[in-house]
Amino acid sequence: MTHRLGYLKETPSQTAGPYVHIGLAPGAAGFEIYDQKLGWDIAGPNAAGERIRVEGVVTDGTGAPVKDVLLEAWQANAAGIYAHPEHAGEVEDGFRGWGRVITDFSTGEWGFDTVKPGPVAGRNGQPMAPHISLWIVARGINVGLSTRLYFDDEKDANAADPVLNLIEWEQRRQTLIARRSTRDGKAVYRFDIRLQGGDETVFFDI
Repeated sequence: MTHRLGYLKETPSQTAGPYVHIGLAPGAAGFEIYDQKLGWDIAGPNAAGERIRVEGVVTDGTGAPVKDVLLEAWQANAAGIYAHPEHAGEVEDGFRGWGRVITDFSTGEWGFDTVKPGPVAGRNGQPMAPHISLWIVARGINVGLSTRLYFDDEKDANAADPVLNLIEWEQRRQTLIARRSTRDGKAVYRFDIRLQGGDETVFFDI
C-alpha cells in the first residue's frame, strides 16, 4: 500500500538528550567499553607542523556555559591535506584529521591538542584560509550546528577566504576567529562559541 506524501504526518523531532555522551563519548560518561578513545587523537604523533592547543566554552543566550556539549572537529594537516583515501600516502602516519571532545561537566570548558592546519583548496581551486570545522550537539539542540574556527594570526589568508567573505558584516566574521596566546611555551587558541544573542557565533547551513 502506498501513501501520498501530503497525507503523512511530520515525525516528531527530538534533541540530543542527556545520553548523547554514552553513545558518542562513552569513556567520558564512565563507560569504558572501547580499548581506544573514539576521536580524541586528531593529529597523531607523527604529524608535521606547529603543535597547538584549541579551547573554549559554549554559552547560551544568557551567557551561561552549556555543560553537556559534544563537539566534533575536522581539519587538514599542516600541508593543507585531509586524511582521505584519495590522498593515501600524502598525510602522516596516524594523522586522522578528526576528533571528538566534550565539555567539562562542571565548567563547560572544552579543548583539544592538534597541529595547526595549512590552507586548503576550495571550489575551483580557490584557496581557503587555515581553519578547523566544528560540529556541535547538546541537549536542547534539534539539529547539530556547523561552524568554522579561523586563526587571528592568519589575517591575509582570512581576508581572502571565500567562506568568510560570504559573511557581510565584519562583526559577524569576528565570531569565527580564534585568538592566539602562549601558555608554557605552547600556542593556545581561544574560541568561545555563543549559541544565541547579539554576538551569536555564525553557523552554516550545510
